[in-house]
Amino acid sequence: MRKPFVAGNWKMNKTVEQARVLVSEMLPGLQAVKAVERVLCPPFTSLMAIAAMLSGTDIGLGAQNMHWETAGAFTGEIAPAMVKEFCQYVILGHSERRTYFGETDETVNRKVRAALAHGLTPIVCIGETLAENEAGRTAEVVSRQIEQGLKDLTPEQASGLVIAYEPVWAIGTGRAASGEDANRVVGDVIRPTLAKMFGNTVAEGVRVLYGGSVTAANAAEFFTQPQIDGALVGGASLKAAEFVKIVEAAAQ
Repeated sequence: MRKPFVAGNWKMNKTVEQARVLVSEMLPGLQAVKAVERVLCPPFTSLMAIAAMLSGTDIGLGAQNMHWETAGAFTGEIAPAMVKEFCQYVILGHSERRTYFGETDETVNRKVRAALAHGLTPIVCIGETLAENEAGRTAEVVSRQIEQGLKDLTPEQASGLVIAYEPVWAIGTGRAASGEDANRVVGDVIRPTLAKMFGNTVAEGVRVLYGGSVTAANAAEFFTQPQIDGALVGGASLKAAEFVKIVEAAAQ
């Protein structure tokens, strides 16, 4: 059985003080749902403060990005060891990083390998744009992102990943994919591609999340699908009660 997994990606929101308030509001509700792996991913500036608040709980902390180099003249970047000081997880290859900051399958691959080398669990994001979806290229794009983004990993390394399928056209638009459509992509494209690369055992064991306009109202539609193991939640993770409801839905 794959344990359900729900992560909140706060993106570029919340000062440290606002982050503390939000976590204090959601912590009691989150701690009550032991059947789900729960992860919070605030901005870098809040990682130290939130790590202290989560200490002694079973709730994980993740960063939203990192560089692949261990150190050096990379102004504005964060090294894997810096993330590892506070976090267990790191989001890599989010479509906003690919769209606005020029990330490619190759840079995602470098980051994935660096994260694993530092004992971090990567949450690797993949997904097609609206144009690619309408052109019938979803399978081609998603399988390529997996093949190139996870290149040169061993089956053992791959087994520790979390993958988030996020159709780009559904992120922040209020327009989520249907549960059936998302389940079909995971079952017919993502797991078979993983099986081809790493074997059936790894493909069946890796947790695959859905992301893209997930709310308390539609979460159950995704969580009842057999191939979907949870969610990477954006805007709804900034509302304490809403995020707790999503986590509770994953436990059903």
